[in-house]
Amino acid sequence: MIKSYKLSRTISDIVIYVILAVLGVIWVSPLVWLVLHSFREEGGITVPYIFPKHYTFDNYVKLFTDKETFDYPRWFLNTFVIAVFSCVISTLSILMVSYTFSRLRFKSRKTFINIGMVLGMFPGFMTMIALYYLLKAMGLTQTLPALVICYSAGAGLGFAISKGFFDTIPRALDEAATIDGATRNQIFWKIILPMSKPILVYTILTSFIGPWCDFILVRIIMGDKRDNYTVALGLQKMTDREFVQRYFKQFLAGSVIVAIPITILFLKMQNYYVEGVTAGGVKG
Repeated sequence: MIKSYKLSRTISDIVIYVILAVLGVIWVSPLVWLVLHSFREEGGITVPYIFPKHYTFDNYVKLFTDKETFDYPRWFLNTFVIAVFSCVISTLSILMVSYTFSRLRFKSRKTFINIGMVLGMFPGFMTMIALYYLLKAMGLTQTLPALVICYSAGAGLGFAISKGFFDTIPRALDEAATIDGATRNQIFWKIILPMSKPILVYTILTSFIGPWCDFILVRIIMGDKRDNYTVALGLQKMTDREFVQRYFKQFLAGSVIVAIPITILFLKMQNYYVEGVTAGGVKG
């Protein structure tokens, strides 16, 4: 009986591992192809083989030096500036709103929480046309500040996970600090925030990756002003019919480069990221 159980358990484990291995290969294959062909020397869009026959760094060199049509360094700088400013504003907004809902008790608190949760359920693309006309009325279309405003203005609605994390911190700390004469502002910045590294890292990562990878909103706001493109929109333009044959390998190289900062951030901070998600999943 025991031997049959062990045999069935072993077979089931083997089947599971085989399925996971196949899924892993399927998931990793496009990434490996992207990296390999970003160094490909021969061909244009496609070649009739998986592994390139000749490798070169020219695709990366041309990406940063050939500015005749596409200015990738400018796009990368635009993306970085937008992502950093949006990340700072969004992170502060989310954490302060989350702390307020977690610690303070005031009239209509539950109502505001429910309204925020309901509004957060609506997908962002539903408001893009309205945002465009509002920005046009203010003369902000095709500008970088317009993107920062769009990414960070409503960030406070994403308070749910951070609030759940703050709910796990004992209120006795706040009460002790209040008795010692600390204000709410001092409690937040000097006591609660230093203890909240996991949720701080999680909020920073999520606030940074959104503007870094976004395409749709940039496409609507920037139009045809190429100097203010972000990397996502610029790479998409490289695949247009009149450019794709010439710039496809630079497109692959640009796709690899734009993924490097996010990959490094996740590798360095993945432990805090997971801890922030799990600790913020409590009910409060």
